[in-house]
Amino acid sequence: MAFTLTVNGVEHTVEAAEAKPLLWVLREDLGLTGTKFGCGIGLCRACFVLVDGQPRQSCIYPASSQAGRSITTIEGLEDELAETLRAAWVDAGASQCGYCQPGQIVSAYALLSEHDDPSDETIDAEMQNICRCGTYQRIRAAIHDAAGRRSK
Repeated sequence: MAFTLTVNGVEHTVEAAEAKPLLWVLREDLGLTGTKFGCGIGLCRACFVLVDGQPRQSCIYPASSQAGRSITTIEGLEDELAETLRAAWVDAGASQCGYCQPGQIVSAYALLSEHDDPSDETIDAEMQNICRCGTYQRIRAAIHDAAGRRSK
């Protein structure tokens, strides 16, 4: 089946099985390997991308169902908020092994797009991504830092 996906602002015509998950189209067909495979059932959120600005698990949605929507991967986050988040992530030492970090940053990006100065409770409620290294406190600190940098 052929369909068109708009990924990081670029249209791509993809030939893939109708049920092939978006994650695998991004990684295998488009070469965008920043989005990671974690659990395959939509729980860990390592595979998060933005679809029309909202975080979505790319491992459980067929790519064909995302045609006509705007998809942004970690590679496509290139604005001031993304740079602020990356700097805060480094300063807080939020990344240990780094595997979950693309999904974490995509989630934090969506969170800070909706909330200028989120509380700990809001961060904990929105950031349900699993980090095997357990750097949750550092991730929370990085989000607070990024929010503070934006308000200056």
